[in-house]
Amino acid sequence: MTRTAPAPGVTPAEAAAYFRASLAFHADVSDVAAALAAGRDPGFVVVDSRSTAAWDQGHIPGAVHLPTALVPEQAGALLDPSVPVVTYCWGPGCNGATRAALALAELGYQVKEMLGGFEYWVREGFAYATWQGEERRPADPLTAPVDAADCGC
Repeated sequence: MTRTAPAPGVTPAEAAAYFRASLAFHADVSDVAAALAAGRDPGFVVVDSRSTAAWDQGHIPGAVHLPTALVPEQAGALLDPSVPVVTYCWGPGCNGATRAALALAELGYQVKEMLGGFEYWVREGFAYATWQGEERRPADPLTAPVDAADCGC
């Protein structure tokens, strides 16, 4: 059996620092959904960094549409610099949310990236908005445990 060390040459303290920093810059789909559903100000605004065509296919209710390429010229008109931002794009195979988060951070915004993007929002069974109204798909059992207590997160 071949065995590969998780991070050759990296100390456990260095690994802990990396993962601590990662948690400071990433948000989980379920955590974002819970904060938005809590019935009070979540303390952040959600930004969809995808194209208009993608936005029209579906987006997180209440999100601000700000395509990545337009962040430098439109962020100031759409976002309050004192309110933290959570960016998202299509999903794990897309880095648009990362690029939008970088552009927003460079403009002085506090920002996190929502891991999983719109794909995992839908796969976990959360409601999404389209031009026709709100829609929801059943949760995919591979991404959303039937009982949240089973998550292990």
